[in-house]
Amino acid sequence: MASQMNQLFCSGLEVANFVVSSGLLKLSWAKILDCYGGFNLNELQNLGLSIKWKAYQQANINILVFTTSPICTKSHLQDSKQLVSSTAFKESFPVFEFLCNNGNSFSIHKAAIALFADHFHELLQLKAECGRNSNSLIVTGHSLGGSVASLFTLWLLESLDISLAKRPLCLTFGSPLVGDKGFQQAISQHPAWNSCFLHVAATSKDSIPRLFIAPRDLNSMDLDSKSDDYKPFGTFLLCCEDGCTWSENPEAVSELLMAVETEDAGNEEWTINVYSRIIEQLESMIVRKGISQVNESILNSLRAGTTLQTEAIRIRNEQLLIKKLEELEEICLFNKGKAFDPAKKLNVIKIKMAELEWYKKVAKANETGYYDCYKKQLSRRDRDVIKHKKFLTNYWKEVVAQNERKPQKQLVYLRSRWLYAGTTYRRMVEPLDIADYYRDNGSNYVTTGRSHHYIKLQQWLEEDEKQSRFRIDTKKQNVDVILTDDSCFWAHVEEARLWCKSLKTADVGMISERVCLRQKLMEFEVYVMEQIKKYAVSSEIFLKGSSFMQWWKEYEMLIEPHHNSPLTDFIRNCKFQQYASGCLVLN
Repeated sequence: MASQMNQLFCSGLEVANFVVSSGLLKLSWAKILDCYGGFNLNELQNLGLSIKWKAYQQANINILVFTTSPICTKSHLQDSKQLVSSTAFKESFPVFEFLCNNGNSFSIHKAAIALFADHFHELLQLKAECGRNSNSLIVTGHSLGGSVASLFTLWLLESLDISLAKRPLCLTFGSPLVGDKGFQQAISQHPAWNSCFLHVAATSKDSIPRLFIAPRDLNSMDLDSKSDDYKPFGTFLLCCEDGCTWSENPEAVSELLMAVETEDAGNEEWTINVYSRIIEQLESMIVRKGISQVNESILNSLRAGTTLQTEAIRIRNEQLLIKKLEELEEICLFNKGKAFDPAKKLNVIKIKMAELEWYKKVAKANETGYYDCYKKQLSRRDRDVIKHKKFLTNYWKEVVAQNERKPQKQLVYLRSRWLYAGTTYRRMVEPLDIADYYRDNGSNYVTTGRSHHYIKLQQWLEEDEKQSRFRIDTKKQNVDVILTDDSCFWAHVEEARLWCKSLKTADVGMISERVCLRQKLMEFEVYVMEQIKKYAVSSEIFLKGSSFMQWWKEYEMLIEPHHNSPLTDFIRNCKFQQYASGCLVLN
């Protein structure tokens, strides 16, 4: 473990320098100054705050600036630290209800949410305009305007189906923290959203970014502080005239913000010129040379990088802080390493699915079908499938669980790529789970035995098809190779076989029970024929060794000789032999 930790490194300085050199800070700050253009920066105004915004277009980039009128200062925020719970504004202003994951609540800075609500109708129109524009979007703001910019960006992210390249970037300057731990966790559950936020804080000149942070003991590693404390989210660029550093570790950001002593406290209300000066100086000193406080005895690369971070923002000789930052970075890197990433296993998943496809073909060649072949477990090949099924099921359970943890409004959707893959998995693997279930003498699989992740995958597909976002065409020209659409088809077959068995053994005097069983079997007939008409069942259900054909033999012995239905006509007249080629015309 120690050798692994020696290989870690904190890359905050390198990333910070890259961000500065990109020109994004200079570009965004110039637009903020322009938006502030009509105000006297030398006069402190104690009027009530209101929000204003202005849109700019530069080449293929749109920049949306949020500021307050008058300029928000520490004195404006000093007495407005109150957090308001999502449950409190759920009925009156449910705009951010999508962040309430599985009933969890969160809290937002009261002043920020109030400004947002006051201008909701205008912001709704602004949001629609952003959705119609195909240019890249930067949403930026200063102080409390930055808080509103963050809320507006979240609102955009929830509703806009945009590609990775077109995801908006929220860039704030000197913004107070926006929400509590619940708010932070709701956003961090969606890493793609969390990565859209970059908060710039002039650590030694601007006290507003640290204003709402509750101090903690440096000797304590207790990260579960009060839920009503403010918490950072996104990425922070901490800077001063001497340099800058970057961190996406929220706990480390809190420690760094609290560690810096703000200078010129009596003149801290106006930070406009401070950010102008810092951005200009940072651009002129991108390449940092020399390490005054890092001596030759520091052989640990993580310790060296952490020391550079603190030195860049004028924290000198704070060995206790450096040690804690190092520990926090280790925890953060460890959690990232064990985080589930569906894309990493995608190639392995494809291999496992290919193994099942091959198994399906072999089973069909034996005139049995892969469902019954797996259920009988006669060969080693059948037992090998158990390992593939277990791996795939664990993977998709985690995909579903991860998606449910994301911020949501009503239903969570998988992107089309994953929804298609999940649907193929469900239709291939759930029949194998059904085989295991009924081999162990189970009953009523759909209501009592079905796994939650299958239910969610099916629900998301149905909702997507209703919205016409994604549709799988089930009417194939060659149904010989398709997977049965209803992944619970074999559970219905097993139940129908149980009904046949019960009807066969039922006492002649139990008329009501026999009538009920016959009614269920007739409904099953209708269900099967509906699937056939939609070309939604694989032709392998008609293989002579399949459970479905076993059901038909059992059922045919129980029905009256004169019983006639679309399904009996379909099977008795061997129309299923034409069904496989898709040449049969069904009315």
